[in-house]
Amino acid sequence: MEIDSTPDLLIHSAGVLPLPKAPRFIGRGWVAIKEGQIQEVAAGDPPSLAARSVINGQGCLVMPGLVNSHIHAPMSLFRGLADDLPLKTWFEDHIFPAEAKWVGEEFVYWGTLLACAEMIRAGTTAFADGYFFEGHVARAARDSGIRALLAQGTLDFPTPDSPSSAAGLRRICDFIETWSGSATIRPALFAHSVYTCSPQLLTRCRDLALKYKVPWVTHLSETREEVEVVSQKYGRTPVNHLENLNLLSSNLIACHCVWLTEAEMDLLAKRGVRVVHNPESNLKLASGVAPIPDLLKRGVPVGLGTDGCASNNNLDLFQEMDFAAKVHKGHRLDPTAMPAETVLEMATLGSARVLGMEAEIGSLEVGKKADVIVVDLNRPHLQPVYNVVSQLVYSAVGADVRDVVIDGRIVMQNRRLLTLDEERILAEARKWRKKIAG
Repeated sequence: MEIDSTPDLLIHSAGVLPLPKAPRFIGRGWVAIKEGQIQEVAAGDPPSLAARSVINGQGCLVMPGLVNSHIHAPMSLFRGLADDLPLKTWFEDHIFPAEAKWVGEEFVYWGTLLACAEMIRAGTTAFADGYFFEGHVARAARDSGIRALLAQGTLDFPTPDSPSSAAGLRRICDFIETWSGSATIRPALFAHSVYTCSPQLLTRCRDLALKYKVPWVTHLSETREEVEVVSQKYGRTPVNHLENLNLLSSNLIACHCVWLTEAEMDLLAKRGVRVVHNPESNLKLASGVAPIPDLLKRGVPVGLGTDGCASNNNLDLFQEMDFAAKVHKGHRLDPTAMPAETVLEMATLGSARVLGMEAEIGSLEVGKKADVIVVDLNRPHLQPVYNVVSQLVYSAVGADVRDVVIDGRIVMQNRRLLTLDEERILAEARKWRKKIAG
């Protein structure tokens, strides 16, 4: 029996940036996709245009989809709710009360759909989330077609979906068991932080992560105040507190990691902890600048995230790349710190590595999942092109993304979302604004 090798989708006549390791740019090339996977990546013109679907990439760049390794998707409905405040005030006086009052199944579903629409439009094809009612985050992500690592959250005090940490742990188990077989959704668990989760709860979360063979996620050393509070309570900094509990490992995804000592960075590297950098959120909340160049030198896996819309206030990972590169240059007074190539890797294969998905996504390689974006370079702010990597990091914005393919499926074509009813989502967002604003 002859095997049909006809591609399901062929993208041709475009520049191609596969990004497996060093950024090897193909000036004119093509990408063939079959059964949700990359079938071939090559220079020149394809031997035939025979394919079930064809995208002409003339004047465009084909590259891996971006991977946002830390957000709180439902919080897109809190965008702009409480700006220009310190983190403690922001959390305790505004966000926690708003969550207690408004967060439920419908809030989470529509907030996540809004986030998915925004991310797809900006070239993000996979994201990692941590929140409550995570099953409804999963529903929205599945409906949009986006790929996701989704972590059901828990804290020591009542949350919008659980009256106690014990109930929260049961919800985590149910969530993981329900979504373990999904093609594009991977379940995980989210222990908010060392200052909102007791040592017992943190340990239980780690144990569940090991039992189910999933990652667990936490916020770690995000602010100087967090370090002071945890040190006063436990006699150790947040990193050393987790080390004392034997919780630092390659199964842990630690978000932020702004306030670290040299010894703590060595420890994170030794234990294989994976880190997510969220520079815009950290600067907006005046949390500080994470020592990312130092972590990278130590071989710590680092991904790039936007954090949630309540503290960023957008999910544009192109914008985040630009900011990540520049903030470290300015902070260190060194224009060679965090070069464009490093930042682009963090937003693609680096983030995929942090999420444990580097064998499947993050680069255009034969056999990998077909998560691909087409960036329109035919724009004044993207011409002329001397260095395509620099252009992507310092000049491009999410709105330059023309087409998006996830798992081999076209989810946006010529800037039109194909899997989501954008008008309905925006209408629902406006309804929520009226409710919340009173």
